[in-house]
Amino acid sequence: MTALYFATLAILVAAAFLLGRHRAQSLIAGGAPSLHSLPAYHGMLPMAAVLVAMLLTFVIGSNVVARYAQASSLAVLGAETVADPLKRSAALRDIHNIAIGKHAGDVPALLMNATQQFSSASAFGNWMVYGFGTLLGLISMGYFISRISPIYRARNIFEKFILVVMGICAAVAILTTIGIVFSVLFETYRFFFDPSLKGRPTVSQFLFGTEWNPQAALRADQGDIKTAFGFVPLLTGTLLITAIAMIVAGPLGLFSAIYLAEYASPRFRALTKPILEILAGIPTVVLGFFAALTVAPLIRGWGEAYGLDVASESALAAGLVMGMMIIPFISSLSDDVINSVPQSLRDGAYALGATKSETIKNVVLPAALPGIVSAFMLAISRAIGETMIVVMAAGLAANLTANPLEAVTTITVQIKTILVGDQEFDSAKTLAAFALGFVLFVVTLILNIIALQVVRRYREQYD
Repeated sequence: MTALYFATLAILVAAAFLLGRHRAQSLIAGGAPSLHSLPAYHGMLPMAAVLVAMLLTFVIGSNVVARYAQASSLAVLGAETVADPLKRSAALRDIHNIAIGKHAGDVPALLMNATQQFSSASAFGNWMVYGFGTLLGLISMGYFISRISPIYRARNIFEKFILVVMGICAAVAILTTIGIVFSVLFETYRFFFDPSLKGRPTVSQFLFGTEWNPQAALRADQGDIKTAFGFVPLLTGTLLITAIAMIVAGPLGLFSAIYLAEYASPRFRALTKPILEILAGIPTVVLGFFAALTVAPLIRGWGEAYGLDVASESALAAGLVMGMMIIPFISSLSDDVINSVPQSLRDGAYALGATKSETIKNVVLPAALPGIVSAFMLAISRAIGETMIVVMAAGLAANLTANPLEAVTTITVQIKTILVGDQEFDSAKTLAAFALGFVLFVVTLILNIIALQVVRRYREQYD
C-alpha cells in the first residue's frame, strides 16, 4: 500500500506541474496580457501543494492507523494482556511477525484471531489514508490551478513556501542540537546528583580524579573491585593521541596545500588532489586494522631494537594512523583557502621585489590564516571524536601517562565500551557515558570558540 500511495503521489505531483504550466501557457496563447509569474511557477505552486498535502496525510494517517490496528488486535486478547506491559509488547511483536509471515511454529487460535483483526484494521486504515490523501491532493491541485490568472502572484507564493520549508529545516536542525544537549545534560545531572545511584562520584572527583575504573563487583566471589570515575586519564589519553595526530597531519597537510596551490602545475594538481582526498574516504575500521596489524608491530620492533619498552598497543601507533586520516581535512581546506586569496595581494608583493617564498610566508599565509585555523580546528575535532582507530591500536587501558609508547584510551572509546550491549540506565557506570559525552562536548565547544576568536581577529585585519 505504501508503494501504491507514493506512486500515486508521484503521478499527481507531475500532473499538477504539467497542468498548471499548461494553463498558464494557454493564457498567453489566448491573447491574455503578460503574466506576473513565469508558467513554471504556476506549475510548481500546485505541485508543492499536492506534495505537502499528501505527505502530511501519509505521516499523520500512518501513525493513526498503526495505533488503531494495535488497539483492535489487543481488544481480542483481553484485558489481562493489555494491562501487563510485557505481555502487551510480546503479543504485539508476535502479531506483527505472524502478519508478515515471519512467525515459526504453531499459532494459538486467540493469537490468530488477533492477527486477523490487526490485518483487517490495517488494510481498512491504509485504504482510508490512501483515499483521503488522494482526494486531498486532487482538491489542492484543483484549487491552485483554478487560481491561475495573469495577475496571480504564483512566484511570490512559491518563494514564500520555499522560505518556510528552509526555515523549518533550520529549526529542526537547531531543535535537534538543543535536544541532544539537554538530554545529555539531564543524564549528566543524574550521574552526579541522583541519590539512588550507588558509587556515583562528586563533580570534583570526576573532573580531577586520576583513576578510571567504572566496573563494580556484581557477585561476592569477584572480590572488592574499586570503582573510580576519574576523568583525567581519559583526557590525557585523548590529548596525547590528538597531539601526535596533529604533529603528523599539521605539517604534511599544510605543506601539501601550499605546494598544490602555489607551486604545482595545473595538471599535477588535478591528478594529485583527488588521490590525496581518497584518504578521507577510507573507513576508520580499515585504518584501525592497519594500525593494529602493521604500524603497531613495526613500532614495537623498532623500540626493541633500541632497547625501549613499547606496549603492543600504544598511543604512538594510534596517533600516527589518525594523523594519516586527517591529512585530507587540513590539506583540502587549506588549499581552497589559499587559492581564495586575491591575486592582487601576490602581485603587489612581487612588485615590491618579494620572492615567491617570501610572498607566501609574509602575504598569502597571513591572509589565509583564518581559514587555515578553521581547517586545523576541524581536524582536531575529528581526531578527538575518533573511536575505532584508538580501540584497535591504543587499547582500553586508562593510563595516566604522557609516554606515547604506552597504551592509553580516550573519552570516545570509554563511551563506546560502557554502552556496548544491553544496558540499564539506572547505574553510575552507564550514566558515566553521558557525563563523558557532556565534558567532551564542552571541550570541543571551547576549541571552536577559540578558533572563532582567532578567525574574527585576523579576518578584520586582512579583509
